[in-house]
Amino acid sequence: MKVNWKGVYPAVTTKFNVDDSLDLAMFELNIQAQLDAGVDGIILGGTLGEASSLQDDEKDILVRTAVKLVDGKVPVVMNIAEQTTKAAIHSAAKAKENGASGLMMLPPMRYKADDAETVAYYKAVANSTSLPIMVYNNPVDYKIEVTLDMFAELAECENIQAVKESTRDISNLTRMYNRFGDRFKILSGVDTLALESLFMGANGWVAGLVCAFPKETVAIYRLVQAGKHKEALDIYRWFLPLLELDINAKLVQNIKLAEVATGLGTETVRAPRLPLSGNERTEVLNIINEGVKNRPSLPDYLNL
Repeated sequence: MKVNWKGVYPAVTTKFNVDDSLDLAMFELNIQAQLDAGVDGIILGGTLGEASSLQDDEKDILVRTAVKLVDGKVPVVMNIAEQTTKAAIHSAAKAKENGASGLMMLPPMRYKADDAETVAYYKAVANSTSLPIMVYNNPVDYKIEVTLDMFAELAECENIQAVKESTRDISNLTRMYNRFGDRFKILSGVDTLALESLFMGANGWVAGLVCAFPKETVAIYRLVQAGKHKEALDIYRWFLPLLELDINAKLVQNIKLAEVATGLGTETVRAPRLPLSGNERTEVLNIINEGVKNRPSLPDYLNL
């Protein structure tokens, strides 16, 4: 299925049972809620998907299950977060074999590759597969920035088509447009900068709190596309305290707790992560409960 790299792409959480096995029943429930809300794609195995803790066979199961669930309605994109080029190429091949329509790719993990090494890594994977690729540019969390000069080199690979823009520098979006025009689709990767990015011309939003609030997330995007900026801003202002749960070291636990509040998940995480407890849990719950209590009425956003 073609990936258009626009719209709302949930970076979905991976659901676990208390015995640490995959909770496919809850995974399916959440994916269906995303589809019902009108999302434009599904991203598996990202930071929220606890990628670093997943076994290869579990990634295979998640991709195959998601592909079956979406049934051609939206593309399924698999994240690649590997330590070696060899492993990344293998992961790309497995994703395609399992039915994924595209890839999201982090730079090499653990080793802080320099610019030339990072470019070579992306090119090697891109040249090994026909799947389209979105570069995950998140120097804040992963310590490697894909600069504009590096994107100029990556532009040689036709299947490197998009960027998940997570530099936290909103002006970087304009720099990308000024240098490359529409060569790369740009999707905001930071929930708390998503509306600002859409106003600045971003093509889409790789979202986190969408896992718990899919309709509100898609409504914001659709309202912006329809030119209804005030309506989008009103929802976004309500949403912001919740969105801030995504820019936190415990974003996985935070968002899974929010999924519990909206009936779309459980708190279960994979060790060494542990569910939130004590004052930390109370503070996050207060934010979630306040948001749920004041959840806004939404317009008929799917028919704008």
